[in-house]
Amino acid sequence: MNLKDKAAIITGAGTGVGRATALRLAQAGCSVLVNYNRSREAAEEVAGLAAECGVKAVAFQADVADDSACRGMVDEAGKIFGRLDILVNNAGTTRFIPHEDLEAVTDDDWDTILGVNLRGAFQCTRAARALLSADGGGEVMMTSSVAGLIGTGTSIPYCASKAALNNLTVTLARVLGPEVRVNAVAPGFLDGSWLRDSLGDQYDRVKEVMASRSPLGRVSTPDDVAEAIVSIVGGSDLVTGHVVPVEAGILIGASVAALT
Repeated sequence: MNLKDKAAIITGAGTGVGRATALRLAQAGCSVLVNYNRSREAAEEVAGLAAECGVKAVAFQADVADDSACRGMVDEAGKIFGRLDILVNNAGTTRFIPHEDLEAVTDDDWDTILGVNLRGAFQCTRAARALLSADGGGEVMMTSSVAGLIGTGTSIPYCASKAALNNLTVTLARVLGPEVRVNAVAPGFLDGSWLRDSLGDQYDRVKEVMASRSPLGRVSTPDDVAEAIVSIVGGSDLVTGHVVPVEAGILIGASVAALT
């Protein structure tokens, strides 16, 4: 897809991967709706920076776990842009819970994490289906995680939500084709404020360990993931139903020699 003069919604775009993706799309000539739930000032800053690229850009508040909010957001994008070509389902949440502490997982954890990470992606895609199918077809991108591939991550509900999101990617690719393509990226350890704030003093040690397990000797950044998202959206129109890891090769591991 040629990104110039296209229009996109990026959920959870005030910070991290969403922010980086919105700015990369804007730099490529794509107008952007910068969705946020609570990070208003950050989202408005992103929209302002995107507008400096010469495209239409707006910050829009919507809780993706609320179906009516998803539909309202898509309707607004249609009014502002007159089209919708790209939906990046990036909004996500978690709670840090040791996997072995099963009793610490509450009903609210399941409801909140699945509501945003899984149901939100489905609801936004459903709401956007008609607009994405028009004007030659469009693309949906999911921000998943290696947690959904190997079951390691911030909590068991988080891992389950991302595994389900990977499955949703495949099923929606079947349902929405041929007009709409659906793919996902699966970051690993992300060098950013979310993990830094959560891990505290352990952050640098954990980052070093994760980098040592990578054949590339590093971890990914939000901009690395955004670059992958934009490369898939702006690349071949024959790619659909795939989950692409963006984790510096951590899933295949470094050689034994490199770790000894």
